Amino acid sequence: QVQLAESGGGSVQAGGSLRLSCAASEGTLGNYAMGWFRQAPGKERDFVAAITRSGSRTLYADSVKGRFTISRDNAKNTVYLLMNSLKPEDTAVYYCAARVPRDISLRVGPSEYPYWGQGTQVTISS
Repeated sequence: QVQLAESGGGSVQAGGSLRLSCAASEGTLGNYAMGWFRQAPGKERDFVAAITRSGSRTLYADSVKGRFTISRDNAKNTVYLLMNSLKPEDTAVYYCAARVPRDISLRVGPSEYPYWGQGTQVTISS
């Protein structure tokens, strides 16, 4: 079982950047496909980005494509989400999640990921 912890959230103005980190305190992150999700107040938890175990393939929600980049450093047991050109509508709690992949496909549903971090708040002001 893997224990996840996000960091790097904060408050920035629109157009700014943030880099979120997701570190595994227990378990080997390289055994897991990883995803980032976000949840705004009163809304469902939405898919943001996913990455394979090796980092060779990624997938993004249309709303963040071209602005966000997911990456990983398995030697550091850490996954990242670099967020550029941030918009007020990006405001949410951001969660990282892990799953043991059964195949090469990247998954976008929160129910596909059994392991979650506690979340980190991202607030974008206009």
